[in-house]
Formats: sequence, C-alpha cells, structure tokens
Amino acid sequence: MLVWPVRTIRHPPIEDIALTAVLYALSDPVRLCVVRQLARDGEATCSALDGGRPKSSMSHHFRVLRDAGLVRTRTDGPAHMNELRRGDIEARFPGLLQAVLADGSDTDIAP
Repeated sequence: MLVWPVRTIRHPPIEDIALTAVLYALSDPVRLCVVRQLARDGEATCSALDGGRPKSSMSHHFRVLRDAGLVRTRTDGPAHMNELRRGDIEARFPGLLQAVLADGSDTDIAP
C-alpha cells in the first residue's frame, strides 16, 4: 500500500487574519481569479485552479492566499484540495467577500 507523507499546512486562526494581508492577497489578478473560482465552484485541486500556469508560481500564490487566511488547503493523497474560508472571512470582515465577488469587473485572466 502506497502511503503519502503528510505535510502540515499552516492556516492562521481567524483572530490573526489581518485586513491588510487579505487586501494584499486579493490585489493580484491571479489570486483574485482563484478566489472567485473557489467561490463559484467550491473545493478544487491546485491543478484545477492553476490555469496552465507554472507550478512554482501557483505555489507562491496559494501560500499568499493561505497566509492571508482566504484559503484552507488539505492534503488528499498526492493532491492538495483548496477551499475558500468564506465563513471565517465573513465573520472577521462582514461583507468583504461579497463586495469583492460582486465587483462586476471580469478579472478572470487567461493562462
């Protein structure tokens, strides 16, 4: 039986999520696209969210999103599953995600 090594992925507690970190994470078009896709489609693998971009670039973007408290990543065998921490962000900054997601501008960018 093949056993995948378990890597601990750090996620900030809700009380440590800073507005400046969230806004910084959302300021990048690639990260904003990932957040919008997660909000629209729900949990997804890193590869489903990468848009054909290099793995090294996307690893950086996912780390920024996790460190900001926007995304929770869990390991599922060899895959990393990502979900939007919608409830946590709504509790910490009521209305922020709704405003960002309802912006109306099309920031989905091609790979």
